[in-house]
Amino acid sequence: MQEIENNALFWQKVDTLVLSSSIEIDYPKGSKHKQFTNLVYPVDYGYLTDTIDPAGDPIHIYQGSKKNNRVDALVISADILKKDCVVKFLLGCDEKETLAIMEFLNQTDFQKAVLIRRGSEIPNWASND
Repeated sequence: MQEIENNALFWQKVDTLVLSSSIEIDYPKGSKHKQFTNLVYPVDYGYLTDTIDPAGDPIHIYQGSKKNNRVDALVISADILKKDCVVKFLLGCDEKETLAIMEFLNQTDFQKAVLIRRGSEIPNWASND
């Protein structure tokens, strides 16, 4: 059984969101979370300008050390304090940075996250033929 059915056409749309926006970094790598000061950002964290999520906020991103803006993965986090579920893009993150982000997002009992890695498959149901 396949847990996640990837769709390369979805990733093309994600790429377009990134390429048509600018990146603003709120928390450089090593910064402390403003409310929970024991949480230290493992990579740069910010958002894409001119984007909006269902809550009216911009799309948030983790930007790694690779010198590209390719979205290699998404994280979906569920937070019981905020009572939300949010998608965040991982741009230019290597494997070590991806692991550090997942550890960062899963270190409290109030928030947990899952990782969806980029795929190149196009399922039969996704084609417009």
